[in-house]
Amino acid sequence: MTGLDLDLDLDRGPFWFGGAGIGNLLRPVSDDDARATVDAAWDAGVRGFDTAPHYGLGLSERRLGAALADRPRDAFLVSTKVGRLLVPGRGDGDDLASGGFAVPNDTVRQWDPSPSGVRRSLDESLGRLELDHVDVAYLHDPDVYSLEDGLTQALPTLAELRDDGVVRAVGVGSNSVEALDAAVSTGLCDVVMLAGRYTLLEQPAAELVARCASLGVAVVAVGVYNSGLLGRDRPDATATYDYATAPAALVARANAIADVCERHGVTLPEAALAFPRRAAAVAAIALGVQSAEQVRSNVARAAAVVPEALWDDLRAAGLLTG
Repeated sequence: MTGLDLDLDLDRGPFWFGGAGIGNLLRPVSDDDARATVDAAWDAGVRGFDTAPHYGLGLSERRLGAALADRPRDAFLVSTKVGRLLVPGRGDGDDLASGGFAVPNDTVRQWDPSPSGVRRSLDESLGRLELDHVDVAYLHDPDVYSLEDGLTQALPTLAELRDDGVVRAVGVGSNSVEALDAAVSTGLCDVVMLAGRYTLLEQPAAELVARCASLGVAVVAVGVYNSGLLGRDRPDATATYDYATAPAALVARANAIADVCERHGVTLPEAALAFPRRAAAVAAIALGVQSAEQVRSNVARAAAVVPEALWDDLRAAGLLTG
């Protein structure tokens, strides 16, 4: 059983709430500011919320669970991820250098795609989220440790949990096109979370997205700003790409795209949000947000009207292939 025959409408509001930011991604966020960020998203009509144990070593899940606790459960969707267990750490520093989150390292990540590890991971996530089920469970980054173990152990276990009603849909989340293509080939995926590889800047996953459409596998597109490069009207030399300083050639390409956008009265971030939604398989996008102000800015961008002629002109200029 795959695809959206599950009666699971993933298109919830202007975008899904990406929970890494409220897990203290790269910098601390107070409890009050994290709650205000979730509240702003809810007020803007966002009803899909994505998180993971990886995000802040459980902090994102705990904060999201607390913020959603007084909301009607049938009014929103939640996705989380398996593959990394949280186990006791040294507690002698923080997670920034090793994991990218400004949280104490009294807990650390441990890869575990085994059936028992998957079940334990999901059970612990449900505890942190204060929920009795999640709507989508993704196998997180299996290409980083063992794609084979992920697809032969973890993904079948997720499918069993789906059949048991613990989750409503299952899939894989990765920035590897090859890993997601292999996951789709198992026939077990209802949805894949595609990070950064089907964006206005680059479309190496175009064939995968088309294949998902033909198989009835939904795609949730994330990293649509390419971790910052497409997040400004005019990126400069300080812009980031895949969480590092963007190469000059990519900054130049992004500005060339911005030139075409400007001629159509559209900003680069507005076009970046609109582009993936044009694909039939893309059921939703998820955006990482770390403040109420970011939520409101992205909601306004998502509401922008982007003319069809923009895509034609980008193709004519050799700046768009998908």
